[in-house]
Amino acid sequence: MAAISELIRTESAGAISFGDYTLSAKAKLDNYEFEGDIYKVKTFKEITKLERNGVFVYESVPGTAVTGFKQTEDTVEFVVEGPKDAQITLELAEETEYEITIDGASAGVMKTNLGGKLSLSVELEETDSAAIKIEKK
Repeated sequence: MAAISELIRTESAGAISFGDYTLSAKAKLDNYEFEGDIYKVKTFKEITKLERNGVFVYESVPGTAVTGFKQTEDTVEFVVEGPKDAQITLELAEETEYEITIDGASAGVMKTNLGGKLSLSVELEETDSAAIKIEKK
């Protein structure tokens, strides 16, 4: 897959895909409507960032491509792809514990901070992509 050439697109089953880590210069797309929300994506090789209704949702360093991103009140699921290991930060509920699963294996339980931020590292160097599931405990 490698990249989302449209920068962001709607997928089946209530999901979106976004990001293009192959770009050498920053690219962004504003005012993308999906299920009544307005999304903004900024992406290139160094960072990928997604906002919903002006609020932070996702960020990766370096840049990544994300497919099948689906968020409910209790879970976030997506597949992330990139050329090297990535640090991913998500905005979730404040001071809440979440079970992290990467490619079907438990990566443990993490608690968000006062701002609701949860950060995790994903090893992409050897596999190119990883399926991530974050579920409220």
